[in-house]
Amino acid sequence: MKNLLKNSVFLLVMLLIFTACKKEDYMDTGVHNPNYNGTVWQFLESRPDLFDTLTVALKIAKLDDVLKNEEVTFFAPPDPSILKSVWLLNEALFRSGQDSITSLDQIKPEIWRKYLSQYIMKGKYVAKDFTQLDTLKLDSYPGGVFKTIDGKDMNIGVFYNDVKSSDKQVIKYAGYRQLYLNYPYAIPGLEEFLLPFVTAPVATSDIQPTNGVLHVLQFSKHALGFRSYLFAEDAMVQGILPKTDLTEL
Repeated sequence: MKNLLKNSVFLLVMLLIFTACKKEDYMDTGVHNPNYNGTVWQFLESRPDLFDTLTVALKIAKLDDVLKNEEVTFFAPPDPSILKSVWLLNEALFRSGQDSITSLDQIKPEIWRKYLSQYIMKGKYVAKDFTQLDTLKLDSYPGGVFKTIDGKDMNIGVFYNDVKSSDKQVIKYAGYRQLYLNYPYAIPGLEEFLLPFVTAPVATSDIQPTNGVLHVLQFSKHALGFRSYLFAEDAMVQGILPKTDLTEL
């Protein structure tokens, strides 16, 4: 397995560089044609600059076969989104007097499965298949509910941005459209004041491999699991696995 610590440092540097750019969250696919002559899994493998850590985690979770053989829609969290949650886990381990993890397979497969399966839906859905989402008018534009491969309900919708006309008048919903994957979430007693879900904006949508659709999440505004502290808590409760000869740095 590749050196996690080395990759983490590299990706942290890249994250700091990219977050200073206006187009940092968007993925250059190299072509305008959305079709990709290969499976969802093969597309991920073709972009190790974005998905090297993700593919390792998917293999541990035994979800790679799903992306190879089933028809799915995958909202792919790029490597920095995953590493944000891993770094938080290591901080929590340090505070509790435990050793930090140095390899992804020290986190149990069931944890990876629980969190990564939230991003995979059965069937093929491009952006136009999702309904409008307006977080300020959820009664009118709530998006839609879709089940993940493990049966969890996720909210997905398209946010229609506003634009200003030449005379500075705001034209509602006339701007660019952005796809969002949303985790249903509410704090008891505060439902009236908070959004009922945690949002994850999509940076690049509608990449179409032969067995599905792939949407790439905006890494600067998303961490694996939507609430990374829950990923850390779950991983610690389930127990961190010991290092092996294969995972030693």
